[in-house]
Amino acid sequence: MFTFASEETYDDGYVIIKEGTSGDWLYVVLSGTVEISKVIQGKKYVIDVLREGELFGEVGFLGGKKRTATAIAIGQTTLGIVDRTALDVEFNGLSSDLRNILMAMAKRFEKMVNRVIDFSARSEARVKKTLSLTYKDNMAFVRAYLGNISSGGLFVKTEKPLPHGEQFLLRLQLPDLPEPLRISCEVVWARGSAEATAKEPAGMGVKFIEMNHKESNLLKQYLSGISGH
Repeated sequence: MFTFASEETYDDGYVIIKEGTSGDWLYVVLSGTVEISKVIQGKKYVIDVLREGELFGEVGFLGGKKRTATAIAIGQTTLGIVDRTALDVEFNGLSSDLRNILMAMAKRFEKMVNRVIDFSARSEARVKKTLSLTYKDNMAFVRAYLGNISSGGLFVKTEKPLPHGEQFLLRLQLPDLPEPLRISCEVVWARGSAEATAKEPAGMGVKFIEMNHKESNLLKQYLSGISGH
């Protein structure tokens, strides 16, 4: 059981720890929730969401480095701040080999988190191309995609399909909707003009990999409305 030097209560949104700052305090969540995040290439990535009984700040305590992530209170949150004096006594009482092992584990954990988030950032960066499809009336849409679209993907007729595995942003403008749907897609198969036939034209089959809840519902409602045509 930890010995606390103090207990602190923070309001929703309060930044408890800011990435890149100095500090080696260790915290335990007594009530509420704490979001742990990092910023990579200007974008925020949530690493974990901590609840009662979980601790954070151990990398700074063991590794003696600047804070590797940001901790923000979600809702009113109470933390126990671990008494460093008592903890240092216990830590220094360990054998030097065990202390070195724990410090190495903390550094390895930091590297692992950074690599995973960096990989995620590079993967998301693949979505560079933007393809826009616009339809002025329902029948034009039906003629283009009848039997070839669902809420999970569609067929795009094109003489220059993207390669298999390519990711891109699709702007799909449906009739009667004020704004186009913005859908992150991935090419699951492609057919070039050399393989195309009258029944199987050149193009690519794409699957939807990311769409917000509102736009997903709009697409489902639209497809349901034209299914009788």
